[in-house]
Amino acid sequence: MGWFYGFKLHLIINDQGSIILVKVTTANVDDRKPVLEMANEL
Repeated sequence: MGWFYGFKLHLIINDQGSIILVKVTTANVDDRKPVLEMANEL
C-alpha cells in the first residue's frame, strides 16, 4: 500500500440527474462505508 492524499466525492443521484446526497471523505476511507451510511439516510 502506498500513500494517498486527497478526497473522494460520493454522490447519490436520481434518474433525472439531480443530486440527492453528497458526501466527501478522505482518500483512505473504504468506499463501502459512506455508501451504506448514505443509503440509510434515504
